[in-house]
Amino acid sequence: MKVTKVQKKELSEKLAEELKQSRGIFFASYQGLRFQNLADLRSRLSSSNCRFRVVRNAIMSNAAKGAGIGASDAALFKGPLAVAIQKEGDIVSAAKVLSAFEKEFPALKLKACYSDKVWYNQNECKRLASLASRPELLGSLAGTLYGSVSQIASVLQAPMRDLAYALKAVGDKKGAAAA
Repeated sequence: MKVTKVQKKELSEKLAEELKQSRGIFFASYQGLRFQNLADLRSRLSSSNCRFRVVRNAIMSNAAKGAGIGASDAALFKGPLAVAIQKEGDIVSAAKVLSAFEKEFPALKLKACYSDKVWYNQNECKRLASLASRPELLGSLAGTLYGSVSQIASVLQAPMRDLAYALKAVGDKKGAAAA
């Protein structure tokens, strides 16, 4: 089905608005993946509040310009292009899903990522996927803080506990001497 220039412009403007409101944008090459593989990837990404779709290069290029996202590399919009747009949440979770899928299906090639006005290349996207997610980091922080607080409480209770042990030992000694 042919798309008119007016329709392309409307699609580009809609996509630009979606890009402006997104938390993270992942660009990938999908050539060689089957429809079932793409459907599987879409379902995996849905848990990360991420939407995966195939976009024409011209429409994506115009949308990126409209959203104020300058492409880090002109080659990014060459060849078949798919975009994963994360609306909210932690971009690490989406990066982990995409990286795991890329290992399972090498036909998917993660090209770049854009988040918080920063471009990440292919290698940086893979490093991003190796980071701990936000809930994991918060859990680790909570465990560390709890450990520190419990150690402080133990140190503060030590003199009182030692005094109680000393008084008990003195009482036991006097009780044994009286008997």
